[in-house]
Amino acid sequence: MRYVIIGAGAVGGTIGVRLAHAERDVTLVARGAHLDAIRARGLTLRQPDEEITTRLAAVDGPVDQPLPADTVLILTVKSQDTAGALAAWVDAPVVGGGTAGERLPLVTAQNGVANERAALRLFADVHPVCVWLPATHLDPGVVVANGYPHPGMLHIGRYPGGADDTDRAIAADLSAAGFVAPVRTDVLRWKYGKLLSNLGNGLQALLGRDIPDALVERVRAEGVAALAAAGIAHTSPEEEKAERGDRVGQRPVDGEARSGGSTWQSLARGTDSTEVDHLNGEIALLGRLHGVPTPVNVAVQRAVRRAVRERIGAGAFPLAELEKMIA
Repeated sequence: MRYVIIGAGAVGGTIGVRLAHAERDVTLVARGAHLDAIRARGLTLRQPDEEITTRLAAVDGPVDQPLPADTVLILTVKSQDTAGALAAWVDAPVVGGGTAGERLPLVTAQNGVANERAALRLFADVHPVCVWLPATHLDPGVVVANGYPHPGMLHIGRYPGGADDTDRAIAADLSAAGFVAPVRTDVLRWKYGKLLSNLGNGLQALLGRDIPDALVERVRAEGVAALAAAGIAHTSPEEEKAERGDRVGQRPVDGEARSGGSTWQSLARGTDSTEVDHLNGEIALLGRLHGVPTPVNVAVQRAVRRAVRERIGAGAFPLAELEKMIA
């Protein structure tokens, strides 16, 4: 199979370089200075035990030629960019006739749980991935992946449920690339468990490493209550820890630990949007649908949007101001 990685940032860049290093056919989709750097110098993946620079085909969207029929599209953009990416690729022609939306598998290797439903409106064959992959993208042409001894664990299955031969084939390629890649018939249960852990991303983006334990507990407790009210199953921290074991830990790269999660990286890069409305916002949505108060998650959404609007740096939001917004 040939892989098109739509969003060659932290997650997509790591997956793309590792697949290419395992001699799979990979095309990266990027934009701006990052695309320019990849085209000029290749994409550098810095890891705890080695650094790889790979020259890969890099584009900013579908090209004029039809996509080969054995192409797999891997969507790794953040959730707020999903709609634009889907619209760009759904009608791309495929060799032999038809379009990407009709004929090609779309893999959603993204945080949150809203992407799959959005994808299924346009793509007939959707494969969710629960992503455990500690990586950072701050500089053009460079991705830092701290996962060790494996760079990440990527649970894959079908949407809305089950698993098929496509999942098994993709998992085999991911395994050859060094990832732990379990095939799951209940992959959404794992994604909802990951969602609960991602609720702290906004807190980290706002406050940095000095986050009061009470806030971490409250933001997760609201999430657990909202999922329970909605009747949505999810994995537990104990189950997730047992699954990871010692296969996906974190080690420094060039003496530096991972700076921060995906939402922190968005603020650090000064981007115009974050995924907070698809993480904490998912809990706010479920809370409103099922009568569960979620004041901390709502406040985190508001505070992160304000940080983006006012160009408040990652970790620089005043704790007292956040507490006032919660109250």
